[in-house]
Amino acid sequence: MNKNLALLTLCQGLFLTNNVIFIAINGLVGFSLAPLGWMATLPVMGYVVGGALSAGLVAHAQRLLGRKASFQTGLVVAALAALLCAYAVASRNFWLLCLATVVAGYYNANAGLYRFAAAELAGTTSREQAVSWVMAGGLLGAVAGPNLASATHNLLDVPFAGAYLALAGVALLGMLALSFITFAPATQASRVQSGRPLREIMKQPVFIVSAAAGALGYGVMNLLMAATPIAMQLCALPFSDTAQVLQWHVIGMFAPGFFTGSLIKRFGALPVMGVGVILNLVCIMVALSGVELQHFLVGMLLLGVGWNFLFTGSTTLSLSSYSADEKDRAQGALNFFVFATLALSSFASGVLVTTQGWTLLNYGSLVPVVLTGAGLLWLALSRRRLGS
Repeated sequence: MNKNLALLTLCQGLFLTNNVIFIAINGLVGFSLAPLGWMATLPVMGYVVGGALSAGLVAHAQRLLGRKASFQTGLVVAALAALLCAYAVASRNFWLLCLATVVAGYYNANAGLYRFAAAELAGTTSREQAVSWVMAGGLLGAVAGPNLASATHNLLDVPFAGAYLALAGVALLGMLALSFITFAPATQASRVQSGRPLREIMKQPVFIVSAAAGALGYGVMNLLMAATPIAMQLCALPFSDTAQVLQWHVIGMFAPGFFTGSLIKRFGALPVMGVGVILNLVCIMVALSGVELQHFLVGMLLLGVGWNFLFTGSTTLSLSSYSADEKDRAQGALNFFVFATLALSSFASGVLVTTQGWTLLNYGSLVPVVLTGAGLLWLALSRRRLGS
């Protein structure tokens, strides 16, 4: 853990602070402003739709500007989008709020590449640990996000406007931390596309499975997490309980980062990802067993750990599917699949939890979990056949 990785870990923590607050309040703000109840999570959906729409643009900016300038641009967008969100809430304009979260999606797509930048800073010998440690920076978001949301959601006369203003300050802190990181500078050679076409990269079984596992694992996590604040409100649980559940969920997402990389280095990515699938199944069983605070708390904690194993494993697995010359388009494609799935799950979570209920939402999440497990088993068997 050198200075650059430590600062990048801090940037990841500030990014997750932004994400946790967005998840904690966007659904509730949407629920209070939306013309119809099923539209409640459209602001949550807007954030990831913006990420999907920005994936190609971010990849292009990374190639032309290099890591540092591109990451700084994302933070500028984050600050401006947070201010626009605050204005939208103050003016009670639901559709402007949705637009602002779409704009914020550029930051989501941009900061989603921090984990890949960590692997490059560490080199080939310790990239698993570097990815894992930078992911562990999300613990800052686990602690700061819910507490900052709780402290600022009634700071101004308009509920939650203060929380959005606080996010602009979080983005400024990110700019400051990023200014001290030294990345490899963009060169003329790196600005010219070379290597295999994207379609050839995407045909590889290892790319298919890493992309599918990363996208579906993130999608299931988002499906249940985005619905949790609304489900808990419908169960008459206070916002302080919601903040506590989200805090422990995000701790589960990022605390394993201190050792996930070592597990992957010792046992391989596929076994660790398999454990992530099992944890997702246990989470669903807990959620189906009741709707008290402890059910939400334990279920979301397990969901967070399962996501960490799946997402860190899929990131590490994907590193073997492309060369340095191909990284921008390959990473852009990986991000696009994640954000497209997140967009679908964000929309589905609001519709399902408000029309079908928490129980059917959990039953529906079994489908992508089983598909993820099947993909991991297929790749493991394929590798075994090739090895023999």
